Amino acid sequence: MTMSGEDEADRTRRGSGIEHPEELPPAGGPIAVARTFAFIDLSGFTAYIEERGVAEAVQILALFRLRASEVAARRGVRVAKWLGDGAMLVGVQSGPTVAAVAEMMARVNELDLRIRAGVAAGGVILFQGDDYIGRTVNIAARLCDVAEPGNMLATADVADTAPPWVSRQPAPPVLLRGVGEVTGVCSLAVADDVTLPPVPLART
Repeated sequence: MTMSGEDEADRTRRGSGIEHPEELPPAGGPIAVARTFAFIDLSGFTAYIEERGVAEAVQILALFRLRASEVAARRGVRVAKWLGDGAMLVGVQSGPTVAAVAEMMARVNELDLRIRAGVAAGGVILFQGDDYIGRTVNIAARLCDVAEPGNMLATADVADTAPPWVSRQPAPPVLLRGVGEVTGVCSLAVADDVTLPPVPLART
């Protein structure tokens, strides 16, 4: 059944989270939200399995997920999905999301593998509470696909929110599958003069 324009707008309106219960869309229905998305993956993981064996590769994957989870939690960013040797991260704000990905990249480099990442921000449809649908998600995923190992590609608006300890370099326009050409892309990474402290131990 096709919804009328008015009904669809009502179902997908941007909410503040503090509306009167009668003003909220139906439970489980789509709602428009603004989020920052980051896709990360371990570059060369398949080759690593072939060279080092399954047991060692599984250990590295477990460490990768542990590091990513620790950093994301401390930055207020959510690991929305594990994607094999990668992950989809969701943040309410771009700055903490960029900071989380940059730190993850630096910490995983210590494991002899490198992360590549793509980050984008904008409006999407949140469906059934945990599924995000929209062009922004696709841009972040495709930026990750074309990023070089050890490289984070971010859209211009996201790069503008990067913290001072994250270096920023302009990148040429990129042609993304299913999206088209995206201009203003920047390459982000932890600055060379930044030293990472040990990861704080979780309190029990």
